Amino acid sequence: MFADARLTNLIANLLALLAVSAMLISVLAWTIRRPYFSINRIELAPIADASLQYVSPSSMQAALAGQVRGNFFLLDLNQVRQQIENVPWVRHATVRRVWPATLLVHVEEQQPLALWNENQMINTWGEAFTASAGELPDEVVLPQLNGPVNSERLVVQRYAEIARWFAPLGLRVREATLTPRYAWEVALSDGVQLNLGRDPAADATDPHGRSGALPFAARIERFVQAWPDLTRRLGDRLIASADLRYPNGFAITLAPETAAHSEPLKP
Repeated sequence: MFADARLTNLIANLLALLAVSAMLISVLAWTIRRPYFSINRIELAPIADASLQYVSPSSMQAALAGQVRGNFFLLDLNQVRQQIENVPWVRHATVRRVWPATLLVHVEEQQPLALWNENQMINTWGEAFTASAGELPDEVVLPQLNGPVNSERLVVQRYAEIARWFAPLGLRVREATLTPRYAWEVALSDGVQLNLGRDPAADATDPHGRSGALPFAARIERFVQAWPDLTRRLGDRLIASADLRYPNGFAITLAPETAAHSEPLKP
């Protein structure tokens, strides 16, 4: 009988404890849902020591309009982060709560390197993103890069290589196109059009292009080294295009002479 009484008391105490716990959980759940714990402020800051040039507090407020007044404790931070990373010019974001009612958003902005195909841009990491080029500062002039789907990193890599070769000549790459056949067509800042031939990455047995990288660079180097002497010999004549695909040289096409050059001036 004594043992039965002790067991009964133990069960009663456990039931009482469960009842109190359930009551406390209910009270706690009711309390944290009160308006006092609503998000009423969003703070925007750059990641690390960078600054924000394209992402504004107003664009962030618009993106998170549904989260303002959201519950401080129940807000899904991962969902909020995904919403923010869908905002134009945002590459990555981190989100955390700051007591009592603030959402702190750190943003890493896209760093535009070039225009990409018809309506996108490409960043310095070789990633395509969608944003308005009209928001770029007036002094920023981006080259135009074109290529097949999923070729962004290769295009950025080759663009950087070609730009380094022509920089000592005071020339920039205005446009670079990787065709569907993986051939390169390049327009320089002085208007010269270059045909560089197929990219080494077109070889399926060597997807990284290592075996053909030297010949690819050698074709450009040969043209760059000949450029000073070539322009000196041509004088006022301008080069319209150059075909660098030949194994032992290159072919150039001259721009048509203007009337001023082709006919002497009459008094």
